[in-house]
Amino acid sequence: MTSAHPNDAQIRALYAQFLDGWNRRSGAAVAAAFADDGDIIGYDGTHHHGRLAIAADFRQIFGTHPTAAYVAVVRSVRPVAPGVAVLMANAGMIPPGGNDVDPRYHTVHTVIATDEGVGRWRIALLQATPAAWQQNPGGREALTQELRGLLTPQ
Repeated sequence: MTSAHPNDAQIRALYAQFLDGWNRRSGAAVAAAFADDGDIIGYDGTHHHGRLAIAADFRQIFGTHPTAAYVAVVRSVRPVAPGVAVLMANAGMIPPGGNDVDPRYHTVHTVIATDEGVGRWRIALLQATPAAWQQNPGGREALTQELRGLLTPQ
């Protein structure tokens, strides 16, 4: 069994910072969570490299079409090497104008976080993988219910 990371709270907060930036539709806020040379590989496989490019790319994305909002649950944060951690989360997407997660767009977020010094953690890589779970429809439904439990009543 892999132990929890000693900087668990900071790394979870870093992921929450990314989610908050996304949900506020702010390219600058999304990018602020990333290392200078950080990467995002999106749900559709699109690759964004570098904090400046991430800020510009997401400013353009958020400015040209509506995006879904995330709700997520962190599954684990564990050490990989000194100054490196991996966070695993499941996220659901709430379509624009909606108030419920759409199970078709569940995702697994894999985050590699690095310590840039003095406890300043940044995302080196965020990979969004579709979580269709065709072999486990019960798991998909359980995740849907879990994510719905995190939504604030409208």
